[in-house]
Amino acid sequence: MEVLTADICDAHPGDIEVAEPIMRHFGGRKRFHGETVTMKVHEDNVLVRKAVESPGDGRVLIVDGGGSLRRALLGDRLAALATENGWSGVVVNGCIRDSAEIARIDLGVIALATHPRKSKKNGDGYTGTSVSFAGVTIRPGQYLYADEDGWVIAARALHGDA
Repeated sequence: MEVLTADICDAHPGDIEVAEPIMRHFGGRKRFHGETVTMKVHEDNVLVRKAVESPGDGRVLIVDGGGSLRRALLGDRLAALATENGWSGVVVNGCIRDSAEIARIDLGVIALATHPRKSKKNGDGYTGTSVSFAGVTIRPGQYLYADEDGWVIAARALHGDA
């Protein structure tokens, strides 16, 4: 079911957080939604790989890379893995690479920018923690809804309610 962010904002004004428009769509899917899975990393995508290798079940992976513009945290191989494993989308507070290839993958991908340098591979970071960027706080198990107008966070699923 497709749920538009403008409709959600109209129907649930006090129940959502609306992200600031500082990020861009890069994936082949512009409209996506799902339950959030969160992580906090810095220029290291080992935990990102572990997440997208696991079943996504229509969820959205939220990667808080601290806004770093020095290395990419997601590339075409990890985006393809995410699609194969049933993830609805990935939101990266940082950079991605292989953007032309990612644009052809049926996955929602939102990030700050692109950067050709690959990430570190130390395995540093945290999963399952609250993260804050783009003016919103995202907790594990919340719901993200994204489309061409932006993205919003809701504490519960809003399917069919908007």
